[in-house]
Amino acid sequence: MLTDFISTEQYDQHHPEIADGLDGLGAAFAAWTEQGKNIAYGTTHRVIAEGNFVLVVSEGEFDVPVAYWDLFRVADGKIVEHWDIVAPIPDTLPHDNGLF
Repeated sequence: MLTDFISTEQYDQHHPEIADGLDGLGAAFAAWTEQGKNIAYGTTHRVIAEGNFVLVVSEGEFDVPVAYWDLFRVADGKIVEHWDIVAPIPDTLPHDNGLF
């Protein structure tokens, strides 16, 4: 259950299309579903934690293949704040380093 991981008392959101709180998160996903957006997380490439911050780098889909960079702030064992970047994955890169 989502509330096992995200605080029901405080969930500050920094995504431009999501309001604060679990209601804001639910409303955004409902709107995206209504718009027919295909949203999925696939491979997790990195999880980096320091103090009360956790960065998760993964790939998935947001209508197109994307790289997800999610930064979470954790308090009392629950996520209380979230920042993210959702970037389309290009077909080719100008280097051989890979995207992840």
